[in-house]
Amino acid sequence: MERAADVAEPIKPRLRGWLHGGMVPAALIAGIVLICLARTPQAALACAVYSVTAWLLFTTSAIYYRGTWGPLGEALLRRLDHVNIFLIIAGTCTPLAVLLLSPDQRSLLLWIVWAGALAGIAFRVLWVGAPRWLYTPCYLALGWAPVYYLPDFLHTGGAAVLVLIVAGGLLYSAGAVVYALQRPDPSPRWFGFHEVFHALTVAAFTAHYIAISLAAY
Repeated sequence: MERAADVAEPIKPRLRGWLHGGMVPAALIAGIVLICLARTPQAALACAVYSVTAWLLFTTSAIYYRGTWGPLGEALLRRLDHVNIFLIIAGTCTPLAVLLLSPDQRSLLLWIVWAGALAGIAFRVLWVGAPRWLYTPCYLALGWAPVYYLPDFLHTGGAAVLVLIVAGGLLYSAGAVVYALQRPDPSPRWFGFHEVFHALTVAAFTAHYIAISLAAY
């Protein structure tokens, strides 16, 4: 979620940040509902991890892109913005692992995604100026780490849950491609490529939220 206006977009689109801003209260309310309706304390805790990472993602992004913060504030918010991408990936995998996998499978997947997220966070914090072609594949690789467990998701959660998980993954991946290529860029003044990326992020989050809800309830 790098602020590309510095080079590629001389004019920041006027809708920059509003999509994620609208998701801040929506993610908060949806997370509370998810936690309260989870069937077990363990499920509620896993859903709380997911909900917190989602809320952090949308809140930080909205604050970053809607304001003008000066060099120090921009640098801090940019790092937090990038960190939250790794957190939402691991956060999304957490309830899926807890709700849909056996204890052994669950432990392995959680170790993989959280260790990968921490490594990715260190990478982005220490090298915030890394080129997009280098760090975007890191997001994709971590995001598709659970692909080995898709048959288990189908067996435990059913076809609807599996379809929603895969659909969310494809939507996140499409957003990553748009972000990396900076295309399509339909309206640089109002709704540019970054807004397309944010729209796909919202759609992907929605698909995964429904899948986790079906599993949790």
